[in-house]
Amino acid sequence: MPTNNLATNRPRLMALYDEKLRVELKDELKLKNVHEVPRLEKIVLNVGLGQAKDDKKLMETAINTVKKVTGQSPVTTVAKKSIASFKLREGNKIGLKVTLRGERMYEFADRLINIVLPRLRDFHGTSVKAFDKSGNYSLGLVDQSVFPELSFEETSPAHGLQAIFVIRGKGPTHSRLLLEKLGMPFEKESK
Repeated sequence: MPTNNLATNRPRLMALYDEKLRVELKDELKLKNVHEVPRLEKIVLNVGLGQAKDDKKLMETAINTVKKVTGQSPVTTVAKKSIASFKLREGNKIGLKVTLRGERMYEFADRLINIVLPRLRDFHGTSVKAFDKSGNYSLGLVDQSVFPELSFEETSPAHGLQAIFVIRGKGPTHSRLLLEKLGMPFEKESK
């Protein structure tokens, strides 16, 4: 009789969270209900391309980069207003965004935390001050070439990207504990 074990097909971080981290967080935070435990809701990737109005190759490169890194096609963002000092017209394509949820979100988080961040030059940990009042965490990368999925030819011209970890929880302290358990390398606080 064949057994259908879905746990083996799930991303590593997702299985770790469901089987081990959720219970640990509930005990450490002294929460009464499992549903109060902080959890990753989605990861939003943003790429700002203000120069794309002058350089069409930059937009194509960024779309290709985001597709390869996330496995999803990005949505193009457009300018809502015309701003003369920035030489920007209403309707110009100025960026890309992708929202990751579920298994793709956990796979991306795993690759970002365990492969990409250690590859950064002069990396001493991510900032502890990047949490907002709700407990969401923002992380910016200056160069996309640190992703192993991309070859050198695919990463020129270079552009940065921002990853926002949207966390459902009771605030920044709960969110930080969740990210630490998932393996996020926060910088050491100097005393």
